[in-house]
Amino acid sequence: MTDRSRIVNFFSTKCFYVLLSIFFSLSSNAQCAMCRAALAGDSNVKKAEAVNDGIVYLMVIPYLLVGLIGVLIYRMYQSKKKKAE
Repeated sequence: MTDRSRIVNFFSTKCFYVLLSIFFSLSSNAQCAMCRAALAGDSNVKKAEAVNDGIVYLMVIPYLLVGLIGVLIYRMYQSKKKKAE
């Protein structure tokens, strides 16, 4: 097997899995089983929305931190690159 065919096979497999996950994704709710059981019913609609919003808020913070660290590392490498020139 040549290097080119290995690379093509690798990327075609990755593309297949990405497309599969995009087209056959399942809808999910941002609630654990315990929260869902505690907030079940029509009388707790506001509380359920608040719990969902809180869970989404808690999930956004790590992504923002990772993105910030990525930007800082990128800037550090760019400044080192300019100093080397």
